[in-house]
Amino acid sequence: MAGPGSAVERIAVAEDGAGPYDLVTGPDGALWLTLVHSGEIGRLAPDGRFDRFSLGAPGCAPCRIVVGPDGALWFTRTKDHRIGRITVDGRATAFTPPTPGCAPWDLTVGPDGALWFTETTADRIGRITVEGEITEFPLPLSGAFPSGIAAGPGGTLWCTLNRADALARVGLDGKVTVLPLPTAGAAPVGLADGRGGGDEAVWFVEIGAGRLGRATPEGDIQEFPLPDSASRPHAVTVAPDGTRWFTEWGAHRVGCLAPDGTLTEYALPEGAQPHGVAIGPSSAPPGWTVHVALESGEVATIGTGSA
Repeated sequence: MAGPGSAVERIAVAEDGAGPYDLVTGPDGALWLTLVHSGEIGRLAPDGRFDRFSLGAPGCAPCRIVVGPDGALWFTRTKDHRIGRITVDGRATAFTPPTPGCAPWDLTVGPDGALWFTETTADRIGRITVEGEITEFPLPLSGAFPSGIAAGPGGTLWCTLNRADALARVGLDGKVTVLPLPTAGAAPVGLADGRGGGDEAVWFVEIGAGRLGRATPEGDIQEFPLPDSASRPHAVTVAPDGTRWFTEWGAHRVGCLAPDGTLTEYALPEGAQPHGVAIGPSSAPPGWTVHVALESGEVATIGTGSA
């Protein structure tokens, strides 16, 4: 089902070459974005003001961003192999993992109050405390390209193994269980905790197969094919009502899969390149809304009252 075009509002925040890539609502109520191509962090205030904070390394490629347990914003710097931190007043610092050239890509807050991250080119999962102490845990596979990571049910971390067509469940002690996916060439990327929407499972997207997936703590995996197998779904998040929102990077769309199985898709302009997707607060019913980072230089907001 096609969603109404009027439900999507786009706000220009940067030139096309800067590349908004991921976003999250900060503790100050603003949207914080990674500008992957310009090496900056952006802040979009509720009144529309947009500020940019240089990281001092234009080629560092900040990718994924989350709110840390210390109230700062934490993000990955994929091309200069560091974990970044920025306070809401714009003071940035960075921490270097022990393994050189590890290319961290995604990160999440774990149940232990530390941040956990994927090292895409090192086949490792990293853990960093808010004080900057880093520990690394090796995966039992070579060339797996760990990508998305999220906390999940049972006090564990889950991550996607993009080049191994698998998921990994990681205990706080670093013990790893690999769960192969049913579909060859699935190439999973984004991953999200379903518990915020009342689902004791994790959800993921298969960029290679054009599917959504769901995995339970017991390791049961379901896959849900999208109508367009070439849409290249990239990121996913779960809303408070249980709806799974995801970006279709290859098709210039945002999709949502309701708990009853209804699929709605919202078209974006050609070349929009939607990547990160996040749920943020709203003064209008149902009390939350959906934000999407468009690499073309915009932030899209989707009115959930019409979803």
